[in-house]
Amino acid sequence: MSREPSPLFVAKRTYRSRRMADAARFLPILGTGLFLLPLLWKKSSSDDAPMTGTVEVMLYVFLVWVFLIGAAAILSYRIPRSDETGSDPEQD
Repeated sequence: MSREPSPLFVAKRTYRSRRMADAARFLPILGTGLFLLPLLWKKSSSDDAPMTGTVEVMLYVFLVWVFLIGAAAILSYRIPRSDETGSDPEQD
């Protein structure tokens, strides 16, 4: 009935690979929020306030797109492959 007590701390490598996997899972949520952000920008018709133009919005969307590609590339590079660690990080 009694099980071996699990260690309080996990190895640094396992911990970091799990956090990288968590960051990779969070990336689509972050991307969705960043892509929806221009919908909240003020579009004013008054003469005082500057209007957000199509060029600014498209530049923003392109930069977010490039950022997400770069972040995904970095995360995929830093997450170890399951055959390198000897076990699947999801199964631990």
